[in-house]
Amino acid sequence: MTDAGHDALIRDQFTRQATAFNAAAPIKNEEALKAIVAAGRPSASDTVLDVACGGGLVARAFAPHVAHATGIDVTPAMLEQARQAAAEQRLSNMSWRQGDVTILPYKDGSFDIVATRFSFHHFRDPLAVLNEMARVCKPGGRIVVVDSCPSEDKLKAAAFNRLELLRDPSHTRALPLTEMKALFDAAGLPEPEVQFTELRDVVRNLLARSYPNPGDEQKIVAMFRAAASDDSLGIPVRLDGEAIHYAYPVAICAATRP
Repeated sequence: MTDAGHDALIRDQFTRQATAFNAAAPIKNEEALKAIVAAGRPSASDTVLDVACGGGLVARAFAPHVAHATGIDVTPAMLEQARQAAAEQRLSNMSWRQGDVTILPYKDGSFDIVATRFSFHHFRDPLAVLNEMARVCKPGGRIVVVDSCPSEDKLKAAAFNRLELLRDPSHTRALPLTEMKALFDAAGLPEPEVQFTELRDVVRNLLARSYPNPGDEQKIVAMFRAAASDDSLGIPVRLDGEAIHYAYPVAICAATRP
């Protein structure tokens, strides 16, 4: 698939997911958002860029703590959700832009904090995006990357990524922590400080905000059920009658740009 084709797949998925994704309790969890903001170490004079911002939850979490927060995303429907939510919150120090995050349309050193959440597993070339994030961040500024963090066990990580690709055809690959740290090194950044959170929910809710290809929903449920007994996904999974509870490990990786 070409880069243009993959971008079209992302726009298709997240145009359909826009409302449900941004309303999902695990996605808008306030404690998780507070942890991301804390990792950015904001001050009142700072400017923030939220890369692949989706509905702007991270940018909006930063907005009360900084001078200005900007969100950029490839999907217009997500940006419309972001604009509406910011208006409802009466956040006047925000701006939104549609664009390609692999070539950010900003000058070097434009922002004090550059953050992204739940985006790296959609990128065909995550290092290119991290290089761009570092470029537009001021020296001494903070880079914050938040994403699902599969097991270091290669078989379990591969199974987790197969599951996620079935659930969301725009998924590429979630990176284990060792690989995420290696990306920071390759981008010329220090080893990131790491905190962990979890995305906890039940599978029926996850599927309600997902758009797998026809027939794949049953495969997803089967993979979750099997993982409850054999740990094949490398994540916590628990059966409670018909309900399947899961917890996706999430890593908050933050570093100061040299």
